[in-house]
Amino acid sequence: MASKSFTLTKSDARQNMVGAWDLVTKMVAAGKRVRVTVGEMASRRSTEQNDMFHSICHELSQQRQWAGQTIDTEGWKRLLVDCWARATDRGQGKVVPSLDGHSVVNLGIQTRRLPVSEMSELIEFAQSYCAEHDVELHQ
Repeated sequence: MASKSFTLTKSDARQNMVGAWDLVTKMVAAGKRVRVTVGEMASRRSTEQNDMFHSICHELSQQRQWAGQTIDTEGWKRLLVDCWARATDRGQGKVVPSLDGHSVVNLGIQTRRLPVSEMSELIEFAQSYCAEHDVELHQ
């Protein structure tokens, strides 16, 4: 039997718990061990936050160079996330050699996994960076 996740809200908690209980009883009856974990689910970044952060990164790509090079939107995203993670003492992941051994790859923080509150902090950090470096934001 496949595992299943249930997200509970005020309006559907009872209905989803009944579904969870049904699944648990079937699995236990089939001789399976079942793990149940209950915890608060932090909301992931919003679409609006995602759009705003990408807009900031795009503005940077149009107005600034880094290390004497033009950097695309995705590159600025990685640069900002890396700097923000260090500035706020977040774990930054690892830097490892590429599969072909010709470069390095940062296995750092991914914005799609950030909760709303952390994404807000990152956006404020990026806006501050732009203000300090004379990048005009058209948001």
